[in-house]
Amino acid sequence: MMKAALCLATALITTPVWAQPASPALDAALARTPNTGGAKNIILFIGDGMGINSVTAGRIMAGQARGQDGASYRLTFETLPYSAFSKTYSADKFVTDSANGISAITTGVKTINGAIGVDATVASKACAPIASRIPTIAEQAKRMGKAAGVVTTSGVTDATPAGAYGHTSTRGWRSDSELPADAAKAGCIDLARQLVEAPDAIRMNVVLGGDLARFQTTATGGRRIDKDLTRIWAAQSKAQVVTSKTALTAVDPKTTSKLLGLFAEGDLPSVVDHKNQTEVPSLADMTSKAIEVLSQDPDGFFLLVESAAIDKWHHQNNAYRALTDVDELDKAVQVALAKTNAKDTLIIVTADHSHGLTQSAGSTREEPIMGLARNRGVNEPDKNGKGRTVLSYASGPSALEPHDHDLTQDEVLRPDFKQPTLVPLSSAQHTGEDVPVYASGPQAYLISGTVESTFLYEVMNYAISLK
Repeated sequence: MMKAALCLATALITTPVWAQPASPALDAALARTPNTGGAKNIILFIGDGMGINSVTAGRIMAGQARGQDGASYRLTFETLPYSAFSKTYSADKFVTDSANGISAITTGVKTINGAIGVDATVASKACAPIASRIPTIAEQAKRMGKAAGVVTTSGVTDATPAGAYGHTSTRGWRSDSELPADAAKAGCIDLARQLVEAPDAIRMNVVLGGDLARFQTTATGGRRIDKDLTRIWAAQSKAQVVTSKTALTAVDPKTTSKLLGLFAEGDLPSVVDHKNQTEVPSLADMTSKAIEVLSQDPDGFFLLVESAAIDKWHHQNNAYRALTDVDELDKAVQVALAKTNAKDTLIIVTADHSHGLTQSAGSTREEPIMGLARNRGVNEPDKNGKGRTVLSYASGPSALEPHDHDLTQDEVLRPDFKQPTLVPLSSAQHTGEDVPVYASGPQAYLISGTVESTFLYEVMNYAISLK
């Protein structure tokens, strides 16, 4: 028996590599030719908080949901031909927040945590001087005659979407009711007003997401004190304001060049809960309509698309909803690939920062990623003999309500289950590891190795300037 095994091992070692058939992946890599042209269009996808552990666990969950082997499943954005890792630290912290995270990518300049569209000379909670403001890639696209837009599952004045149009030292100044009196007196302008009242030369053409309350006054159920910004938007030529999935679907891109869609008072609900929210569009729905409208501009467009729910549910230690939105982001990428031409559209998929999600050993591959660690149906318990989950978090609120009983498979597979965590906090913190980047289209080949988050701006700026 030992002699036979030795002979087999020797045969495996001595089989020449050149005699083995090439894999489809190798064939594709060998046939790959860098696109060195200019970009007519740029679509930047942000999976907020989507670190590499979120990609891995999200991939497995998406594959298993389709009845496939999750470990070998590939998300669509993982098939893009070029990839890298991005360093996400801010000007003042090892671990960035979403404000600096997106600002570094859209302006090419790292700033302090909490600031957007400005350099690092600003002080938090102070009006950003004109000299500190940095043009965003979206504003540059507009000045070049292109259209620009933002799609998000958060409120449209949240940090990441504001990275396309906002300039502020303090991300929380989203409406006039959230702007301190001394800041207003000093001339600071809230992000909702910045979005709607920007000069036409840099104003976004399409904005889709949540935050209706931050655009309407208290008289109509909103939270603004000064004026109804939806009316100001609607007063533009060829403009529409929509608040439902039905209305969004009905928008004719040939007659609408300025589209504001606000589908919730604040953030959009998780797609897991859409069965009870039938008039809330999915991220793919919004991405599709945004591309249809923006594509009417013959000069091209810039579009920022964010899955905010990945981050927001990670903050709550709810991996089920967070990882469901990794798949939702992937569906939006599929829409973008289908509706654009790879020859003239640069697509980048990345994250602004990571989260403290971990995937522990124990489970065999047929077991659900959301479940307990099990070896072919038999629990792989912790040292106390209790069931343990495959996924867990470094910090967050679920540690404040410890799982002091023996967890069951049925319990941990429920969408509302919160994975165990180590450090008790009211909200899980971001983490500082590098995040993945995936790219295709003009100049995408420049994205490789380990890069600064600001380098992504440089690639976009270079690609759009060539065209």
